[in-house]
Amino acid sequence: MSELRFDDRVAVITGAGRGLGRAYALLLAARGARIVVNDPGVSMKGDHSDAGPAQDVVAEIRAAGGEAVACTESVATPEGGKAIIDAALDNYRRIDILIHNAGTVRGAPLKEMTQEDFDTVLDVHLRGAFHVVRPAFPIMCAAGYGRVVLTTSIGGLYGSYNQANYSAAKGGLIGLSHVIALEGAAEGVKCNAIVPAAVTRMAEGIDTSVYPPMEPELVAPAVAWLAHESCSITGEMLTSIAGRVAKAYIVETRGVYQPSWTIEEVAQQMAAIGDGRDPLILAPVPSGHADHIKYSFEMARKGGAV
Repeated sequence: MSELRFDDRVAVITGAGRGLGRAYALLLAARGARIVVNDPGVSMKGDHSDAGPAQDVVAEIRAAGGEAVACTESVATPEGGKAIIDAALDNYRRIDILIHNAGTVRGAPLKEMTQEDFDTVLDVHLRGAFHVVRPAFPIMCAAGYGRVVLTTSIGGLYGSYNQANYSAAKGGLIGLSHVIALEGAAEGVKCNAIVPAAVTRMAEGIDTSVYPPMEPELVAPAVAWLAHESCSITGEMLTSIAGRVAKAYIVETRGVYQPSWTIEEVAQQMAAIGDGRDPLILAPVPSGHADHIKYSFEMARKGGAV
């Protein structure tokens, strides 16, 4: 296979000053993309801004012969999101790729989590995605081309102790990604979600001595492919952890049909209701929502298994 390149493409990458975002920026720049390196340089809790991380990545890209500009606006507000997209338009007159990677962590047990901790994390992860997607999406649709990659998490898929805010935000990003994919399908805009895991500053305080290699650079190729014009999927999720790349799905069991139910019958049928053999996998694009309804209605029409 010939080298997959990004010549003439413009990519906006949020949270690109460190860790995973930095790895994405360096890889895409090395393959020819012009990069808006967005990072306000805050702490993991979202405070103490510093322009240094974004500027350092820009300097690294330029030293290697690439093109990049820094943007230190925050995704946490609509104004910040628009300014980030404007940085691409002002400097490069276009936006082809949007990778939303920015994130904060404010862990606490659910019984102790404050409203501020919950809102602050959602402001960056979930609302932050909307704040950059909303101004970028119409531009991509008008151009007939776009690639959007949102960052969810195994916490969003399976939950995580002491991370109700983070897990809720990451779960919400799955739904947002599917809607972008659905509404962009007819306009040349594809959107997928990455479920990454790497040893970054988010791992501070965790004993990683027994972990296999988990550098951000192991995740970057999967994200770069999702951002490439040759990407063949939309509305899907790729996981990337410790060198393993896989697809993640939302699945249903085939279920049980009855014309009426009692509470006791639900309890009695639970083993059959939860039978995971031969699962039902419905692709969000083009018609997962409608397919779910159609399958359920067909069971009702036939009085049982379809």
